[in-house]
Amino acid sequence: MSTKEGGDMAPSAADGLGLPLVGERQSLREQVAQALRDALVAGEMRPGVVYSAPVLAAQFGVSATPVREAMLDLAKEGLVEAVRNKGFRVTEMTDRDLDEITEIRQLIEVPTVARLAGTRAAADFEELRPVAEEIVAAARSGDLIAYVNADMRFHLGLLSLSGNTHLVEVIRDLRGRARLYGLRGLSERGTLINSAREHVSIVDALVRGDAGAAERVMSHHIQHVRGIWADKPESLERPESAGQPGNPGA
Repeated sequence: MSTKEGGDMAPSAADGLGLPLVGERQSLREQVAQALRDALVAGEMRPGVVYSAPVLAAQFGVSATPVREAMLDLAKEGLVEAVRNKGFRVTEMTDRDLDEITEIRQLIEVPTVARLAGTRAAADFEELRPVAEEIVAAARSGDLIAYVNADMRFHLGLLSLSGNTHLVEVIRDLRGRARLYGLRGLSERGTLINSAREHVSIVDALVRGDAGAAERVMSHHIQHVRGIWADKPESLERPESAGQPGNPGA
């Protein structure tokens, strides 16, 4: 990273973020915006760093225009701020911000998921298993952006089973503001796989109709995520309640 005037840091073209090439299924602007959201949540884009649209465009393999437009969309969401004649700086999240987001997620997601147990067919939950396994595969391969993308799809898909679209949008917004700065460290130590497997354990509990286990695993999982946000992850040992009695979840 090079230091620019005023102390801002700007990445060089060699500082790849693992961004995907984009295609034609959505508008380039939408695809780039989502890829950048995933990179932000994964902690691959850091606060205090100014990112240039042309540099990011080169990594995406597109022109600078859709990247600049996408960054303006993210600025409207409060995720980045424009720096005149330089690019866009990632907005910093404080510990208080992360604590408050965690508290809201615990209040909303934990009881919602627990209520789903026994109220939906097991087949509804089984439809989420491939996504849970996709999260595990991404953790195993160290693809952090794929991990974040699959993780978002899993949690929003799970919450959508409640039938409350407003609840899903609230959580979508909160998760979009997350910063998983500890992901890379966990991945490099080979321990991210433990957090990833908690998604499979959530599915297992719901398929069994075990509301108590679903509640415990979900609460435990969100606390893990809070530690990952702060880059101070607690031990990622999974509780015995994650799986069958006496048999910890896989």
